[in-house]
Amino acid sequence: MGEKLTESDVKKIQAEIEHRKLVVRKEALEAVKEARAHGDLSENFEYHAAKKDKNQNESRIRYLERMLKNAVIISDQSGADEVGLNNMVELYFEEDDETDRFKLVTSIRGNSMKGYISTESPLGKAILGHKAGDRVMVEVNASYGYYVEIKSIEKNQTDEDDKIRSF
Repeated sequence: MGEKLTESDVKKIQAEIEHRKLVVRKEALEAVKEARAHGDLSENFEYHAAKKDKNQNESRIRYLERMLKNAVIISDQSGADEVGLNNMVELYFEEDDETDRFKLVTSIRGNSMKGYISTESPLGKAILGHKAGDRVMVEVNASYGYYVEIKSIEKNQTDEDDKIRSF
């Protein structure tokens, strides 16, 4: 089964592939040509660095194309009062007595440092489809879990500034 992507994710991936093929690839090839002109390739650091950059770009293109080929397109729509994709959710963590805000996103946009949690994460799986006021058990593994309470849900935040995770 492939990566779960929204229409917006697919468009962002297609845009990145196009940019990498039309812009980055040309720049990388030019850098390799320029470095090759500096002479002895066995001791030419610039040549090896340029080849590495070119190969990384080609790998990223193949990775993204394979992801699109195997993708499962999902809807980012949800019920009026339930947690769904691109929703900002305020959660109360009972164990820590703390409240935090997270945006629920697909796994390719997950970034916990920015407060984006994936629907594939234990927390994302647990709260998806629940309503404000629900107390939800987040099962981390067979021997540990914790409770969160959904305080509020802000519907369908725009995701134009969300970036696709790079590796």
